[in-house]
Amino acid sequence: MKLAWIVAIATFAIDQLTKLVVVQWLDLLGRGVIEIVPPYLVFRMAWNQGINFGLFAHDADIVRWVLVVVSLVISAWVWFWVRKENPRRWAQISAGLLIGGALGNVIDRVVYGAVADFLNMSCCGIDNPYAFNVADIAIFAGAIGLVIFTGNGDSAVKSGKSTVKTP
Repeated sequence: MKLAWIVAIATFAIDQLTKLVVVQWLDLLGRGVIEIVPPYLVFRMAWNQGINFGLFAHDADIVRWVLVVVSLVISAWVWFWVRKENPRRWAQISAGLLIGGALGNVIDRVVYGAVADFLNMSCCGIDNPYAFNVADIAIFAGAIGLVIFTGNGDSAVKSGKSTVKTP
């Protein structure tokens, strides 16, 4: 459980730090676009009031608070699951990524009314019109990791019995 906590704090801190540096210090708010290694990496300012790819952004204020509550409920549920099940290392890392990323985006929604997205990547003739942030990457990686690294037999041994099955 300690590992999940450390990963969540680190993920949250990295997300908020990258937003501060890129959006404020590099003045992405004023500049709109900063080409780093075009088209592979471009900082493009976008305020996401909905969910992924701006879905459901039409009722922004309602969606804002619903998404804050949903993010907090999911984060709490994952946290309690980690405490109860004591999953193995990679599942704890995945849980920490998901929680830290979700809380990073919650802070944006509460403070700014929308999530600050700025990473835009295109490659191989495909022009990606969407922007995302470090929290989005962490949420996605954490969710995929939880699917991959959890399931039967993944929890630490609680009763002292071996989890090895014999034929």
